[in-house]
Amino acid sequence: MELFFLILLIVLMAAALGSGFPVAFALPGSAIISIGLAAGAGYLFAGHTDAYFSHGGPTQWLSAGVTNFRGIYWEAERDTLIAIPLFIFMGIMLQRSKIAEDLLITMARLFGPVPGGLGISVILVGALLAATTGIVGATVVAMGLISLPAMMRNNYSVPLATGTIAASGTLGQIIPPSIVLIILADQLSSSVDQAGNLRQALFRDANGPGQMPSDLAIASTSAGELFLGAILPGMLLVGLYVLFMLGFALINPKAAPAVRGQGKMDRQFLFQVFITLVPPLALIVLVLGSIMAGIATVNQAGAVGAIGAMIMAGYRLQDGKGKGVYTPAIIAILALLGIAVAVSFYDTNIKRVLSNGDMTGIVLGAIAVSMLVFAVIWSGWRTMVTDNTLREVMIETAKGSCLVFIILIGAAMLTSAFRAFGGEDLVKDFLQGLPGGFWAQFLMVMLVIFILGFFLDFIEIAVVVVPIVAPILLADPSANVTAVWLGVMFGLNLQTSFLTPPFGFALFYLRGVAPAVVKTLQIYKGVIAFIGIQLVALAIVGFNPQIVNYLPNRSSLLSETAPPPKNPRLQYCIETYTSQQFRQNGAAITAAISQLKGTDVSYLPSDLQQELKSGLQNAEKAIPQMAEIDAAVAAVTQAAVTYRPLQVQVRAIERDARKIEREIKELEVIISRSGPTGIYSAERGEDAKAEMAELQAAHDALLAKIPASWEDVHTGFAKVQDAENKARLAYRRLADNASEPVMKVTAALQAAPALQEMEEKFTALQDAVISKPLPEVLEQIDLLRSEVSALEGTAEIRKGINEARKIMRSNAPDPQAAVAELDNSIAALKQDLAWRQRAFDELLPKISAYDAATSGTIGLRQLPRLPRDVAVALAPCLSKHRDVSLNF
Repeated sequence: MELFFLILLIVLMAAALGSGFPVAFALPGSAIISIGLAAGAGYLFAGHTDAYFSHGGPTQWLSAGVTNFRGIYWEAERDTLIAIPLFIFMGIMLQRSKIAEDLLITMARLFGPVPGGLGISVILVGALLAATTGIVGATVVAMGLISLPAMMRNNYSVPLATGTIAASGTLGQIIPPSIVLIILADQLSSSVDQAGNLRQALFRDANGPGQMPSDLAIASTSAGELFLGAILPGMLLVGLYVLFMLGFALINPKAAPAVRGQGKMDRQFLFQVFITLVPPLALIVLVLGSIMAGIATVNQAGAVGAIGAMIMAGYRLQDGKGKGVYTPAIIAILALLGIAVAVSFYDTNIKRVLSNGDMTGIVLGAIAVSMLVFAVIWSGWRTMVTDNTLREVMIETAKGSCLVFIILIGAAMLTSAFRAFGGEDLVKDFLQGLPGGFWAQFLMVMLVIFILGFFLDFIEIAVVVVPIVAPILLADPSANVTAVWLGVMFGLNLQTSFLTPPFGFALFYLRGVAPAVVKTLQIYKGVIAFIGIQLVALAIVGFNPQIVNYLPNRSSLLSETAPPPKNPRLQYCIETYTSQQFRQNGAAITAAISQLKGTDVSYLPSDLQQELKSGLQNAEKAIPQMAEIDAAVAAVTQAAVTYRPLQVQVRAIERDARKIEREIKELEVIISRSGPTGIYSAERGEDAKAEMAELQAAHDALLAKIPASWEDVHTGFAKVQDAENKARLAYRRLADNASEPVMKVTAALQAAPALQEMEEKFTALQDAVISKPLPEVLEQIDLLRSEVSALEGTAEIRKGINEARKIMRSNAPDPQAAVAELDNSIAALKQDLAWRQRAFDELLPKISAYDAATSGTIGLRQLPRLPRDVAVALAPCLSKHRDVSLNF
């Protein structure tokens, strides 16, 4: 019966959407009706409302709906969704202020003389508008009204012209900032949690109880990372469009002729190009650059974009209305420069004002912020009084935002109902049953999304399909794809939903503004080539995940919040990088170790001599140990050739067996609840027993198909794999034990200059013990004690000051005794400085040379953060999808 109500849910949703019923009500309405009918049928025919649900019942579904509602509207942690109204406001404001129109006209004049120049200008303007507005409808309508008549006047092929406009207008779906990417990031963030639980269960099933290593976990994603991941694929798509247009123009010049005689390329025109292009580009840099640099979150960048769009609209709406048109924008630019100067050259924390210079920075910053607020208010007032623009933009923003949020709520209710009827399990079993592993599953999902794009909008697909399929795809360890890559692939695929006939929204928008002479069939014909280009881009990005993953990884490793080198997720790539460095520079590293090892350190204290000796011995062992890792990796690779096919076969059998085990457990519940006092009849209990016996027989028969050699093969491969893991752990211990002692010695030597200044402080403290009141003396003792304690290797020096402190804190303070103890500390200090000064001059330079040779390899794990060159080198490694299925 669960399957019946699942089919009913899908039929109700399809019928509602097909009849034109609003999506915001079709999705939750289908869920409410099907849940209500299932609960009522269960109560009437089985005596319990939960009878026809695979998971939980109507109460659990209602609870999940309330949780989803609270999560979307009240949880501050999901602040990514705040960016949606901000970016919608930004896009509508730029469209209403006719900045898009200016861009099209200017770019058409700029590229007109080039073959296919008008088409190229449309593509480039579409990319610029995508990076500033991201609203498909507004972009397609604007370009259709302005560019289509111009292209037709210049004898462009009608299908080519309409296809170019429609395809360029949809670039806003993949080029950030994009509403699609924000929604996908929100959906994927919860999918990652579910996928993590699925992968943890796979690990336990394969390896028994225990915690899965963190380097095998699935990394979460955010809208900012998805934005970064989509930049290069978006540029790739634009490049493919431009290449297509150039190629088409060269092959068939009559269909895309060059346009000449559109005015002189004089100084006035160049000024117009500057005024038209620089502000949108500056806004793109502010919005995306702040995200890439880690300065702002996505919602903060959205606020910057909204304010920037309003300032740009403030002068564009006043164009031709006299002097002072650009005054608010100029004030805003000066204010931003003032803020940059204040933040860069002064400490603007008002709680840490230490000098007149700090106060100068705070005053400068306050003046600059006041100027910026004044410029924003002035620009806002202009947009409000000019054609009532601000009010209309706010209304459109509210409408668009409400539509997105209502659909999110409805989709959450629909997805909960789908799971309640066991739909998610059916999808999971279907996908995992496909031959071909992950890529077969992925291609099936992408095909379904592509087909749904013929009929549904991107929002419905993103919020209904993605939460169901994303956890399954992300959990698969054989591909081990990142959530960022999966989100961008979905985004590229969803972009085609705007172009695919018969219900592509971009086609409707263009049809609405195109002249009657343009036939609908010509529009359909024109987009076919661009749909093909999008599929080519999908294939390129699919086979080259680095295109998506590189920028997020590079940005993460170079940010202020970058993970430390000891982070478990970095170890595989760090060791791969270190192995390469050992092969290239192993001789120089060995020479640096030998040189330091041969240095005379007999004058050092015995403990430091031992520390240094121990560290260098471990450093010598590190390079051979890395060679053992390489050998172990080669052994695993060789053993995997025969192990992997058998592993895939056995894991598939075990997966099917676990499915039967779940069904048996469900039948056990029915049996336990059947009888005179249960919710199921005695007959239903007997039927369940018979079904359970059949399932148990099928389960046993399935497990009997596991080859007899499996245990021996698995045990043998586990030993080979364990040898690799042990080799890696041994190297990490050697690297840590090689670096930590040398760092300790280095800290002791670097303390020499500070210790030189301590003798005067000890003498001053002795005078204070004799002459000053006890509270001041105790305070001065504690201060000097903390200063000495902060320096490495000062245990002997601290003994005297500790004893002096005890004496002065006792019931009978004895200043003379305290002075005597301080004399002991001074003597220890002088004795200490004797070897420290020599080591500072002779040994420390050699240790510095050793650090320079080894800090990027053996000493890497001890650094607080990755050096820039190492971070840049690691980013490509982290951007690849590493198959980790041999661990499962």
